Amino acid sequence: MYLYDEIDQQIVDERVAQFRDQTRRFLAGRISEDDFRPLRLQNGLYIQRYAPMLRVAVPYGIFSSAQLRMLAHIARKYDRGYGHFSTRQNIQYNWPRLEEVPDILADLASVQMHAIQTSGNCIRNITTDHFAGVARDEIVDSFVWCEILRQWSAFHPEFAYLPRKFKIALNGAEADRAATFLHDIGLHAVQGGAGEVGFRVIVGGGMGRTPIIGHVIREFLPWQHLLTYVEAILRVYNRFGRRDNKYKARIKILVKERGPDNFREEVEAEWKQLRDGPSTLTRAEVRRVESRFVRPSYEPLEDLHLAPSGPFGAWMKRNVHSHKQPGYAAVTLSLKKTGVPPGDVTDAQMVAIAGLADHYSFGELRVTHEQNLVFADVRQDRLEDLWQELKSLGLATPNIGLLTNIIACPGGDFCSLANAKSIPVAEAIQRLFDDLDYLHDIGELDLNISGCINSCGHHHVGHIGVLGVDKQGAEFYQITIGGNQGNRGQTPISAPAAVGKVIGPAFAQHEVPWVVERLIEVYLRGRESEDERFVDCVHRIGIEAFKQNVYGHADSPRQDREPVAA
Repeated sequence: MYLYDEIDQQIVDERVAQFRDQTRRFLAGRISEDDFRPLRLQNGLYIQRYAPMLRVAVPYGIFSSAQLRMLAHIARKYDRGYGHFSTRQNIQYNWPRLEEVPDILADLASVQMHAIQTSGNCIRNITTDHFAGVARDEIVDSFVWCEILRQWSAFHPEFAYLPRKFKIALNGAEADRAATFLHDIGLHAVQGGAGEVGFRVIVGGGMGRTPIIGHVIREFLPWQHLLTYVEAILRVYNRFGRRDNKYKARIKILVKERGPDNFREEVEAEWKQLRDGPSTLTRAEVRRVESRFVRPSYEPLEDLHLAPSGPFGAWMKRNVHSHKQPGYAAVTLSLKKTGVPPGDVTDAQMVAIAGLADHYSFGELRVTHEQNLVFADVRQDRLEDLWQELKSLGLATPNIGLLTNIIACPGGDFCSLANAKSIPVAEAIQRLFDDLDYLHDIGELDLNISGCINSCGHHHVGHIGVLGVDKQGAEFYQITIGGNQGNRGQTPISAPAAVGKVIGPAFAQHEVPWVVERLIEVYLRGRESEDERFVDCVHRIGIEAFKQNVYGHADSPRQDREPVAA
């Protein structure tokens, strides 16, 4: 992982001192609420339903065991003994006291962490493939390119006050495990005809109130021009993006209104002025960033041909992944045990996980945008020992890629923007589908839940999506099917990104698990083979059969329900 140099540390330390003074003056009444709001947002601090929420950056989702121990310390000392890993590969604390936030930031800085640009109208945490550096289909190590983008974008004065928040995802492998088509800018590594490395550039994707699949505006961008081209995109957006209406301020709306072809022409014209400017990358600069990364010291091993059965075999099938280094594997720690809010980890679990990372995976971890953790470098001959230890911590649920691996935002239990709760819905679905044999029979299925239209739970791209909506002050849930975040290496490998379609009128909270069960019934009856995923079945036969089994079912409580607008 990346290690700070003196400049990195100085910047973070100075930001802590600055915010400590700003907070002191606000609490003393010398800074107004309106003036303090952008200052706290620049440091990842929100005011939620019941208390402040602090979002801590985990740049491109990689961190060390020492950093995890510090996160555990913060959960224990300043919060209520847990943290919540989010879909942007960050961690959030839901109960810090405002006057103690500068102390939290100081503790973070002591282990090379911060909360800078995790909120506000700026370039947020850049996300990537959680198997970066170890995936067999990797074209480039995306961590290096994410760090280059991070250093360039942090405190960039031109992009500190964009029309709206801005999200970038970079994927370095053939399969897209970073959902690049659902970001303001998606960058997907590709190889040219002579084997040279470049990036496919995707612009204008996003979820939220207006879900849109991004548009490819350049099929091949030479790596040297990564920063100049991204800067050209941001300049066009900064110049023409709406600032009078926050609901129309995202770049996806600008691209849609101007048209992808016109937007591409504007970007290309802007790029001509920047193409060979000071932000043009050199091999020396790439090597400088590479040199700050600590690489694992792999032992010369051979792949083992493991074929275990029983519970260990089920875990191997779902939670253990191939590795480009012979004799090693990547392991996903499921944070989706039934009865636990998706993405939540206690301080005691964090300390234990840090110890396991030291013992099994070179002291390094990753956060996935599906709200799980990954040990990227585990020796294959130690997998069973690791599994035994994870079981005792409640982190060995063999459900990665299955229905109960639910993505969910904190919802109405915490968020002031939410229309409805997410956590109780996730738990009810998990309990209904708690039979592992049944789960494995259903196969790969993404179920995502958002408590409001902002789509922090990515419901739009869930194979089954659940959206909390408000109806005359009551909590209801709209269901979508057929969403897909893109090609993640499944069969068929060409599965495109897609936004789910609403199946009809919304449901009360207690009805949602029943609806999911009716949708699964149609899939199991209609799939062509056990290898056909739920989402592929939906795309093949359409949504009418699914709607009929929900609204036309003899036990349906929704036959006379009026539609609820999202």
